[in-house]
Amino acid sequence: MNVQAKKSARIQIAAVRGLIDDAMRKAGLPEADAAKVAELMLEADLIGADAHGVFRLPQYVQRLKLGSTNPRPNIKAERSAPATALVHGDNGMGHLVVARAAETAIELARECGVAWVGCVMSGHAGAAGVYAALPLKADMVGMYAAVANANHMPLAGGAEPLLGTNPLAVAIPAGEEPPVVLDIATSIVSYGTIKNHRLQNKQLAPDWMIDPKTGAAVTDPHKSAEALLLPMAGYKGAGLALIVGLLAGTLNGALFGRDCVDFNAEPDRVTNTGQFVLALDPSRFQPLATFKAEVDRHVRSLRNSKPLPGGDPVRLPGDARANRIADRTANGLPVAPELLAQLDQLAAELGIKPLRER
Repeated sequence: MNVQAKKSARIQIAAVRGLIDDAMRKAGLPEADAAKVAELMLEADLIGADAHGVFRLPQYVQRLKLGSTNPRPNIKAERSAPATALVHGDNGMGHLVVARAAETAIELARECGVAWVGCVMSGHAGAAGVYAALPLKADMVGMYAAVANANHMPLAGGAEPLLGTNPLAVAIPAGEEPPVVLDIATSIVSYGTIKNHRLQNKQLAPDWMIDPKTGAAVTDPHKSAEALLLPMAGYKGAGLALIVGLLAGTLNGALFGRDCVDFNAEPDRVTNTGQFVLALDPSRFQPLATFKAEVDRHVRSLRNSKPLPGGDPVRLPGDARANRIADRTANGLPVAPELLAQLDQLAAELGIKPLRER
């Protein structure tokens, strides 16, 4: 069989959602919480964040089994001022904690025009773009940032892993065009991408990771645990990761820097992850329809700009996202055979129906 054809097998989204839902309930989550986690994890897969959706299910289940994630948290949102709040996650699934933060931010922004909501005692929540996009449902601009759950990146010029890949995502509503959604790790690639390459035994690009002892490129995915991820744009990416860590972690009383717990290497330890969600109501600046129409106009103008000779067409943040959602909703999610084997093993351990039978 052609390797590419083998890797392009599709699984219907209802089957993936059902597997996540059943696994979460088996791991102790209440029915409504399990369904919410399944919805948000599936959204990561739909938008193409393949290292942050069902790929993470075995790791999440392991943490729930070990007790390092609380399956039945008492999540509380405490408003601290008209436009600010802090969500206490009670060590619950990060998806649930950040979803509550987004709901709270939208609610406060309806009153104040803008709201900033932080999270403390949260956990890994998956793809940043999923949460930045939640305020879009209320016709608001959304922003999300997080302290990554492990340090894999050095400061500019450094040789110690003191920074996470600390992601930042911004979502801006449009009218007839897809929303503009920027979702970036502050490293060249996310560590989830590295893990995905390791699972599939795929070589790393030479500019992704370095050996901290020699500074040489590391391309063997099985040597990635001892390597350093490089920041995007050199010192700029490292600086941005630092700022995100202080605002999403330190500001909320969550962990950052040397204090961070590596949830890959220490699955039995509580991570006290920090995140924040910002919601902004554009109608406080001009009529919403006018703003959306202007976003559409600029998006079309920029997309139709001249590409480099022989290159691909100009692409804007959010274009590929919209195309992937449409494709994967219709045709199912591409699941690598290595991941499918892992998920089948997990289903057997939990006593639930495997993907192939759903």
